[in-house]
Amino acid sequence: MSSVVGGLKEGSTNEDVEADESSRAGDQREIVDDEPLEVHVDERGESELEEVQDHEDLDEGSEPLDEQALLDQEVPRLRIEEDENERPGEQELLEEDVPQLRFEEADDGLETLPLDAEPDMDPTTPPDLSPPASPADSGSIPDDTPSLQGSLLSSSARITSPFTQKPGGPRRTVSRTVSGALQPFERRFETRLSASPSGLLRPASPGFLSPHSRQISLSSQFSQASSQGDATSDDEALQAPWEVVRWTKLRKITGQALSEVGKRSFGRPTCLAVSALIAIGTSKGLVLGFDYHQTLKIIIGQGTKATECGSVTALSIAADYSTVVAGHANGHIFTWEISKPARPFLQIPPLDRSTVQQPQHPDGHVVDCAILHIGFLGTRHTALVSADAAGMAFSHVATRGLGPVVRVVKTTRLLGRYSTIDPKAERNRKPSSVLAFSPLPLGNVEQPTDGMGITALLTPYLLVIVSTTPIAQTQHKSPRPKEIKPHSTLSGCLAWFPAVKLKASNAEKDRENSDTKLVYCWSNVLTVMDLKVTENDDPAKPASLAFRARSRWRAEEAIVAVQWLGRSVLGVMTVSQRLLIVEDGSLQVTDSIDLLHRHIYHQDLFSQQLRSVVENLDSDDPSLHGVVADAFYMSFRAYKGRMFLLGFNDLTVGTLSNWADRLMALMEAGDHIAAIRLATEYYAGSSNNVTVGLSENDESRHEVVKERLLAMISASLKYSFLQYGEERPIRLRNLAEASFEACSTMEEMDYLFSDVFDAFEDAEEPAIYISTLEPYILDADIKVLPTEVVQSMVSHFISENQAARLEELLCRLDPSSFDFDQITTLCRQHGLYDALVYVWTQGIGDFVTPLIELLTLVKMLQDGGEDDRFTGNPFYDSAIKVFPYLAYSLTGRRYPNGELMGDHEATMIKADLYEYVFAGTPQAWPLGSKRVFRTTEDAHSEPAFPYLVLLLEFDAANFMSMLNEAFEDSFLNEAEEDSSASETLANGANTRPGYKMTRQHIISIMLDVMRQHDFGPEDVVYLDMFIARSLPKYPGQLVLSGSLLTQVLQRLCQPPSDDLQDACQLSVEYLLSAYRPPNVSALVQALRQACFFRVLKSVYRGERLFTELLEVYFEDPQDRGGVFDCIGYCLRSSTAASEKQVQAVKRTIMQHLSDLANIDVTRTARTLAMHAKGLLEPALAALVDTYQQFVFLRTLLEPGLLQGTHNSKATAALPPPEAAIFVEQYVRLMCVHDPGHVAAYVNILPTSDLRLDSVLPTMEAAGVIDAAVIILSNDGRIRDAMDRLVAHLRSLEQALTSLINAARESPDAASTQEAAEDLVEAVEKYTKVGIWLCQGQSANTERRPRPRTNFAWDVPEDDLDLDEYLWLNLIDAVVQLAKTTSRAVRRLEEQPSSVGYAVLHASKITASLRTNVQQTFTALLTATAAPGVQRRLQTTGPPKSTQDDLSFLRVLRAFLARAAVTAPSLSDLRAVLSDIFAAYAYEQGILSVANELVGSDVFQDISDVNEMRQRGWRPRAQVCEHCKRRAWGQGIGEIVWDAWVLRERHREAGKARKRVERGGGEEARKLERGKAKAEAAVALDEGDSQGEESRRLTLVVFACRHVFHRVCLDPTYRESGKASVEVYKYRRNELLFCLHGTDSAIPDKAPVSETATLQGYSKGHDDVKLKWDWECTIEQHSTSQGGISSDGY
Repeated sequence: MSSVVGGLKEGSTNEDVEADESSRAGDQREIVDDEPLEVHVDERGESELEEVQDHEDLDEGSEPLDEQALLDQEVPRLRIEEDENERPGEQELLEEDVPQLRFEEADDGLETLPLDAEPDMDPTTPPDLSPPASPADSGSIPDDTPSLQGSLLSSSARITSPFTQKPGGPRRTVSRTVSGALQPFERRFETRLSASPSGLLRPASPGFLSPHSRQISLSSQFSQASSQGDATSDDEALQAPWEVVRWTKLRKITGQALSEVGKRSFGRPTCLAVSALIAIGTSKGLVLGFDYHQTLKIIIGQGTKATECGSVTALSIAADYSTVVAGHANGHIFTWEISKPARPFLQIPPLDRSTVQQPQHPDGHVVDCAILHIGFLGTRHTALVSADAAGMAFSHVATRGLGPVVRVVKTTRLLGRYSTIDPKAERNRKPSSVLAFSPLPLGNVEQPTDGMGITALLTPYLLVIVSTTPIAQTQHKSPRPKEIKPHSTLSGCLAWFPAVKLKASNAEKDRENSDTKLVYCWSNVLTVMDLKVTENDDPAKPASLAFRARSRWRAEEAIVAVQWLGRSVLGVMTVSQRLLIVEDGSLQVTDSIDLLHRHIYHQDLFSQQLRSVVENLDSDDPSLHGVVADAFYMSFRAYKGRMFLLGFNDLTVGTLSNWADRLMALMEAGDHIAAIRLATEYYAGSSNNVTVGLSENDESRHEVVKERLLAMISASLKYSFLQYGEERPIRLRNLAEASFEACSTMEEMDYLFSDVFDAFEDAEEPAIYISTLEPYILDADIKVLPTEVVQSMVSHFISENQAARLEELLCRLDPSSFDFDQITTLCRQHGLYDALVYVWTQGIGDFVTPLIELLTLVKMLQDGGEDDRFTGNPFYDSAIKVFPYLAYSLTGRRYPNGELMGDHEATMIKADLYEYVFAGTPQAWPLGSKRVFRTTEDAHSEPAFPYLVLLLEFDAANFMSMLNEAFEDSFLNEAEEDSSASETLANGANTRPGYKMTRQHIISIMLDVMRQHDFGPEDVVYLDMFIARSLPKYPGQLVLSGSLLTQVLQRLCQPPSDDLQDACQLSVEYLLSAYRPPNVSALVQALRQACFFRVLKSVYRGERLFTELLEVYFEDPQDRGGVFDCIGYCLRSSTAASEKQVQAVKRTIMQHLSDLANIDVTRTARTLAMHAKGLLEPALAALVDTYQQFVFLRTLLEPGLLQGTHNSKATAALPPPEAAIFVEQYVRLMCVHDPGHVAAYVNILPTSDLRLDSVLPTMEAAGVIDAAVIILSNDGRIRDAMDRLVAHLRSLEQALTSLINAARESPDAASTQEAAEDLVEAVEKYTKVGIWLCQGQSANTERRPRPRTNFAWDVPEDDLDLDEYLWLNLIDAVVQLAKTTSRAVRRLEEQPSSVGYAVLHASKITASLRTNVQQTFTALLTATAAPGVQRRLQTTGPPKSTQDDLSFLRVLRAFLARAAVTAPSLSDLRAVLSDIFAAYAYEQGILSVANELVGSDVFQDISDVNEMRQRGWRPRAQVCEHCKRRAWGQGIGEIVWDAWVLRERHREAGKARKRVERGGGEEARKLERGKAKAEAAVALDEGDSQGEESRRLTLVVFACRHVFHRVCLDPTYRESGKASVEVYKYRRNELLFCLHGTDSAIPDKAPVSETATLQGYSKGHDDVKLKWDWECTIEQHSTSQGGISSDGY
């Protein structure tokens, strides 16, 4: 990557700054000098000052600062001019001022920037500060003025400044454009060339975005505006009202160090270090030190040797801020005391390269290797660690002394290897570099690791953590994660966060200090590791360190720098210069900022060292990378929560905006609703609280946010109600929703129902408040409301005519807050009886009064008229609620919500309700009062059990349903009365001993009531059904007489209406399960009259009346399908029916056979086949419908073909012997109903199952000729079969020609075409049947010897064999059909054009018939012209006579003779011959194409095999798998090279000899006589001279890439030297095994099996698999340093 981005060079102007300069004219922001910070501290206290901190955790790991340096500064404060459209006083309510970054103007014309993080005043630090700035040289770049959005909220009241406003008028806020922060990296450079828009409207509020459905935080949804310039973008993206990071350019430092003058004087800045001092290293070897007023305090290195050592490439500041160490480009290291910059405190020179090459040499950096990383260890000034560009790291410890002369530096190598002068060894070295390096800094709490010198180093392959004290020791190693994408960008970075003392709000129960954390990144994978330190019991021993990788995160692109911004906040910079703010706990990206326009300084430091990693990229090696990223670590630093960016032309500091800044930004932007919602998220902890500076502790966070949130709601309410317009209702509704959500989250219901409600009431907008309140009540989030809110809610819904919604809301609230008189009156007035019941029962505890209220409605309805008294009555829906109310209450549930009551309370309530409902006389309620509810106007005419009578007369059905549910409750169980009931209160009055009711008592009362009063049958039947269903449920508690139950049974058998038919039948079933009537015959008659078939079946089954039972199934229209199960039950042997009963059942079956077939003929056949096989034949004969007979037989013979059957392989219901009697009839029926399946079926039948004279006429009548042919063929009547087939083809020929001849006169051309196509399809089908018949005969024919004949003579047809005769007839019929059809088509063409011909595709018909002829001749050619095929396939038995080549010619000659007789002219015969020859041409073309395809595939396969053989195999190891000695590679010796040379010479000599032999001539003759040059022989003699050593090094390489010495596989090879190439033949009991992973010897005999694998001899290693009788070649090679290849295994 280039060190310069976007074409920026030294001395060039910054386009972004110029853009800001041009846009600052409209700035309205005003800077007002405020009182010093100590005034605020005195007035507000230290606790309030702590709230001003940007982040709660940012200072936890940092050293305390000197407060005096901070208090001597003047703190500016921002003040916002009020908008003309805003209300007076609104801005004062919402704005809170805090100390901000300030630009003082010095006398020298340079601006100073006091920061919150001030340097600690160490004794070695110069105490003087910069002089106060003058207002003369005030800059106006927008970066110099922090935005108002970045201000921190500190108080609810506006603090007026005693300072006067600066001259020059108010400044407008700089117009920001939408940056390209979220655009792809490739597009950002294009966007920089586009023009900046002139202005943008206020972006939409982010508050409406869902904070729970995003990958990154709210602010990351917006492009961040540049504080240095206008970053333009083509895309219109949203912009956050606040700045995520408040960037401020340090103008004085930029002007002194990075300006053109500064670069000429000091050199180009190359690195940055930040502590109490801002140190900048330069390209001239100097170090510039600035304080936090941007004053140049010190210049280190001037006039010293440091300026001769190249640029400063690494920089670090000691823990006490007194010492600075700098590493230079040529390898020198200088340590400087800030108080004494004249000469270095310590100097560590590099080693000369010649010194490094000596066997014994000291450790240290090599000259001209730049120091890339450096740092101090702990608090010591003389203990350093460093790493250079060559990938080496060292620790340096200097002894104490009087000065640099007498100090001795001890250097210890921690990582890396020195380079060598041997180029081969240097090439074999794996290139490496130190991508990231950092010693563990000190925290604010003492740790055992402070003195261990812990240092983390990151290479391209490993993370190494070492301790340098007392000796260098590796503490942890971690390889690169496998998640890294192969061949991605190579980058690495890391950062420590030391252990710090936790604040009280964040401290955990078991610890007071946080753990040390390390974040490290490879490519795009970020990992957070925790370091847990355990002190050793022995003080002399070091503490034990436990490293644990806690979490891992993958970015979208490579990460080039990372810093801790706080204890739980990370700043991550990617390769495209995007800054990501990441929370440590969740590793969630909370914000994303584009820094491309800031031109961050970066440099290519690693690509030269890692060049081979990139240039020699192996696509098969995923560990390598495609590109090495530039280094950014020297330009991105973080100190006490602030980020410092070193650019090519400026230095910038940035601070994350905190939660208060963001809320204030939204409020000032006018988006109050978004601000409230965001604050609610902060309070609930659902947002990114750590990033915005909020505590992780809920209590502390709630205390801070709650006050601010309430103030924001109040201010928003006051402001919003003064705004009018079309959007006012929507705005107020959104504000109400946000206020409800906030107050519900904070549990501030008093504020919600007082201040917020009053605001909406005063603004006359209660409807919005109530509609917002409604869902909270429905969701049970709010259950208690003040009285005034309830009254407003009632008024609202009544005015909207929404009584039902009001009733639902009232039933979900706590009635204790209601005004009972008002609520009960409203409920009665508007018919809200559910709410009325709820108020009485829940608010007062009275359950009888609501019953009286409902009974009053019932009485009113009863007095209204006759049968139509309920029609359209508005009170009916309310009165009917008496039954669910009683059902709920009598089962211990509260009406209407269904909540369960307490057991004791429920007992008392049930007792009171039962006593009141079943009271014999009118009762007074409340107890002791004189209020009596009467059901009649005249007290003397009051009936017995008045309330029960009233309910039964109102709706007996619902009353019985309610009582059925109440009977399930255990309260009605017979038990002793509970005397403890008198100790509690129930139903609003003092209780007395509980009233006990039983089920027997209730039924007795209702029976008396039904007898005493004139209830109709429609009412009495409900009581009968209730008794019938209750009797079997409670057999021990209900005792009823037999006469009573008989009466009940009789009445149930006489239902008063058809609607009650099923209910009465079910009740009878219940009753008969517990009661058996004495007269069964009378019961049966009653059941039959009532048509209670279900009960009747049960009675017959119980009485074992099987015939009657079967008859009932035929009578029952609703369960006709159950008759088959009934038949199975009656005829099953387990039923134990008598023979007489069985015969009676069978007679009944036969009597109703037609009914059974109409129900389901398939189930009829299955049932009879399973239970009554003797009835199959008479049943089949009894069926009249032939289709039913066909389905009946198919069920028995081929059940898999039935429609709807999923199992096509279902077995037949009858075995073959029993099914044979049905086959003929089945075939005859199949010819009618399924002719297409006849041929397939008869083909699998034995010939004995069918009588030809019985089935052939049916087949011919149905046109199933193929089946007839098959039957005749199977019967051996081949000639008859062919005659029938030819006759059918003749009929098809006649039909087709007639159709073509009549096509011109056909009125429907489409139907004619369809008919013609059907006929052609039939011709093709039957032609294939004939071919099948002929082929079968040809395959079984044995040829008799024939004398040689001349085929020019006529061949008599009688002399032909049977198969030849069949072929002749088939071909003649097919050709004749095609010829006749062609003549008909020609005649049709010769006729005048007509509609019929236009539609009839005659050419298509002709082509199909010609193809049919060709296929027939092709089949003949295949069957008769393939000599010797049968003989080659025959393996056993005597040889059979097969066809010869003359059979086809005899058939052809006989056919031509017959055609010559029938052909009227030579043209017809020519047409026939052309079809024959076309068949031959077609076959030849197919064979040619197939031959070409096969040849191409074979050539490609052979080519691939040859290519694979030429590749060879590279052994996976350099040692023999058997003896474990080195087999090849480095260190094997020169004998390998000599052997390889000798082998090559031998090969070349052999090639030369072969060339001579092939060339012929004199040399060939000499060679033949043995007089040629003996080069080959000499080579062979030289090869033999190597002897045993050469044979010992000969290798064998397998396809599994294992390598062996030849002598290890074959010990005899050591003594008997053989040629270097040998062929091994593996026969039945010989096999060469790969012995990898085993110590077993080579087996003498392999296992006796067809295949052999290595599994039995190599511990599961299955690399090689050999076929026994294969012939395998292994080529043996001498090794070489370059590797091994093999053409064999």
